[in-house]
Amino acid sequence: MNVLKIAFMGTPEFAVASLAALLEAGYDVVAVVTAPDRPAGRGRKLRQSAVKQYALSKELPVLQPTNLKDPEFLDSLVAFGVNLQVVVAFRMLPVAIWSFPEFGTFNLHASLLPDYRGAAPINWAIINGETTTGATTFFINENIDTGNILLQESLEIGPEENAGELHDRLMELGQELLVRTVGLIEQGEVKAKKQNEADPDKKAPKLNRDNSKINWNQPAETLHNLIRGLSPYPGAWTQMWNNNTDGMQCKVFKATLTDRKSGTDPGQLILDHGRLFAATSDFDLELLEIQLEGKRRMQVSDLLNGFELKENAYLL
Repeated sequence: MNVLKIAFMGTPEFAVASLAALLEAGYDVVAVVTAPDRPAGRGRKLRQSAVKQYALSKELPVLQPTNLKDPEFLDSLVAFGVNLQVVVAFRMLPVAIWSFPEFGTFNLHASLLPDYRGAAPINWAIINGETTTGATTFFINENIDTGNILLQESLEIGPEENAGELHDRLMELGQELLVRTVGLIEQGEVKAKKQNEADPDKKAPKLNRDNSKINWNQPAETLHNLIRGLSPYPGAWTQMWNNNTDGMQCKVFKATLTDRKSGTDPGQLILDHGRLFAATSDFDLELLEIQLEGKRRMQVSDLLNGFELKENAYLL
């Protein structure tokens, strides 16, 4: 049996569950590496990452290098006696860092690799209408998300499930997979396999304003998937025109498919018996939860109680 001294690397809440699972399983986490504190909020006060907050609560040593190539960072890891590194939602590591531990460096990724390599795998799986996704552990190499696979586990995506809900389920699945992976390394029973060729249509690039915009000229199902895949963050957005001169940004967080054939221009809003629909290239999409510019996120039924929707209102 291998005696492991683990450095855990991660930053957001998604990574906290995995760190907690390692500790609960009794593994020796000798150091935690996370992003430097960042200014946040209106007061621009420094905010600690979710991983740092948890690590400090467990009295674990925390490293926050600003430059991962700094020799002092590597020296610190060596001084802690690190012989295995576990990475969950962290930055790309330089070769000198991922290659030095005796038992390697592995990453937990929230997709079934080689599908959805990249920064936003949970979002893009839903946006592309996948019905199955999962989690993968793999040894890190010089390229992003391409290393040899250790373990994989799949789960189904619900037809109305959004990215936030799937995130939480994958977080639970991932922590279990991660602990199992460490167990195999501890027992010396690792059997890594090379990844297959990636499907060029299944990528997971960073989300930005351009790929988060709703194009109402697309089919309802495509837009339904986009809205689910971007909810609750960053939110699929569009422009609402409620008269001839004033447009306002509108984020759509929840919508549902209907069997109503669209009989008007894509983006046209239709108010029908207290329900709000938007025309698409084929069927009307019912809007359930939105956020108008400068307003809070709310149910459409609540919005309509105090908002006058003009007869010619549309989304663009």
